[in-house]
Amino acid sequence: MEADNYKYQRKELELKALLEITQAINENQSEEVLITIFKFTCLVHLNISSLIFYMSKEGGFERRISHGVKTKTPAILLKEAIEEDNGSGTLSIQLQEGYSFSELETYLPVYHKETLLAILFLTRKSKTQDLDIDFTQALANILVVALENKRFSRRQVEQEVFKREVEIASQVQQLLLPSSLPDTEVLKAKVTYIPHSKVGGDYYDLIRGRENKVYFCIADVSGKGMAAALLMSNFQAALRTLLRSNADLETIIHQLNFTLFDTTKGDRFITFFLGEYDFSTKTLRFVNAGHNPPLLFHQQQKQVEYLEAGTTLLGAFETLPFLEIGKRDQLNDFTLHLYTDGLTEAKNPLEEEFGEKRFRDFVEKSQFPDPKEFHYEFMKVIRNFSQDAPLQDDLTLLSLRFH
Repeated sequence: MEADNYKYQRKELELKALLEITQAINENQSEEVLITIFKFTCLVHLNISSLIFYMSKEGGFERRISHGVKTKTPAILLKEAIEEDNGSGTLSIQLQEGYSFSELETYLPVYHKETLLAILFLTRKSKTQDLDIDFTQALANILVVALENKRFSRRQVEQEVFKREVEIASQVQQLLLPSSLPDTEVLKAKVTYIPHSKVGGDYYDLIRGRENKVYFCIADVSGKGMAAALLMSNFQAALRTLLRSNADLETIIHQLNFTLFDTTKGDRFITFFLGEYDFSTKTLRFVNAGHNPPLLFHQQQKQVEYLEAGTTLLGAFETLPFLEIGKRDQLNDFTLHLYTDGLTEAKNPLEEEFGEKRFRDFVEKSQFPDPKEFHYEFMKVIRNFSQDAPLQDDLTLLSLRFH
């Protein structure tokens, strides 16, 4: 009779334990709440006096519960330190010196779809009373599956948030780029832009100024994604504001650098090239801030030169250490090719880079004064070189023909 009463009481306690943990799961309680409820459920309703509970995480098992244990136990069990014997269902755990599970009586591995997700070490309150191993293991399994479902749901939400951020960043970037480029007798422009991913870090622009001036630029921001897109958006807004104020190039560059450094504290930088052409004086003025030097092609003489004068990249220093304004006079029939390092760093299957020399050679030998023809022929050349090898970075090429 006494034995029957004990069995009845034990089943009643087990049902209470099961009810408490399932209610918490149904109420969508947090991970920490579920783990705490499981801990006190084991200690109050089951014949357990001390326990350690490890849960699977990347690279091993993390200790989530430790109660009533005086010996030193590891916070993390590395996966390579655990050997599973699927036949007997036993584990062999190698511990570093100084750690021990000797104080604990037994352990229960918790599997889900043949994957080890948790390990429960425990000691009974009373050695004279049995512990329902199957029930305790099932209760732990319910907890682990609930926590895994929470993790899966959280990862899904994070992926959806990331996907949405990428979409927004892509939209922001598209708004930065000019919707159309000039195609007139005096100025023809063509751009080829191939982002490495959905959100690139390249930016180009062409802006009509006052008094027969036109401004053009190309830039490459460090980093990718939403942060890079927003940083470039702020950069473009600052640039356009400065251009509308009719500030000179020196003031514009110093102010852009100050604004960028003030925003990022030197953690992000931008390589940048800004040019200004005055149609009335036929003068080109420019600043190269650590960017790939554009190529200036003199149509009549068939000569090519790099535009390198300028300063270091923007945003790396609070104050620019030096600044030189480049200038070319009496230019009335020429082409400019502005590009990012995605062009020169394009690789072929042998891991060779396309390089600046190949691009310069193509420009020098080019018989295509119209930017559209130039881009069409050049893209055939670089595709033939890369042989469908994936791009290492965003590729941007902006060509401007002044005549």
